Amino acid sequence: MSEKQKVHANVKDEKLIQLRREQIVKGAISLFKEKGFHRTTTREIAKLAGFSIGTLYEYIRSKEDILYLVCDQIYDEVQEKIQNVLNLKQVTTETIRLGIAAYFRIMDEMQDEVLVLYQEAKSLSKDALPYVLKKELKMVALFEQLIKEYTHYIGIELQVHQIKLLAHNLFVQGQMWGFRRWALHKEYSLQQYTELQTEFFIQTLQSFAIANK
Repeated sequence: MSEKQKVHANVKDEKLIQLRREQIVKGAISLFKEKGFHRTTTREIAKLAGFSIGTLYEYIRSKEDILYLVCDQIYDEVQEKIQNVLNLKQVTTETIRLGIAAYFRIMDEMQDEVLVLYQEAKSLSKDALPYVLKKELKMVALFEQLIKEYTHYIGIELQVHQIKLLAHNLFVQGQMWGFRRWALHKEYSLQQYTELQTEFFIQTLQSFAIANK
């Protein structure tokens, strides 16, 4: 199953549900990052969110519901931001560079959220996990489209499996800035990391083009 999961709430006011769940998610992200999903209690999440454990259970049924809401919200936020920064209508070398830089900045700003996704998504239910992973593939598809447009612009032909791998690589390179920060931040500034990864990306495109001739 890869459809959006319905999280039960006892409250009927949709605006209030949204508000309270945003507070729950914010508190949960902080705690999951610090202690991990399994060591965090719902009581701790409720306290950090600013209300009682009883109130918390008016909006969710279990800690697993909270993890699902956390992953769902993070993926939605990341996808929206990526869509806003990638120029897919007029792709040139300059817009490629600007798009990669903007994407890496998003990953820098959302390091904690990305880290939580990579550490805790495996704890999602067997029904919820395919749904959130499908969202990630939709984001990778944006980079596939970007690469296709760029290859047309520079006049090279790549095979579908090459485009897909390049898109996955580029997507993970942005995330890597967060989940490998303990090492990367000692060696590179965000600008240095971005410039190097962008050059590697462009060089890889060129090597694929030569290999395909």
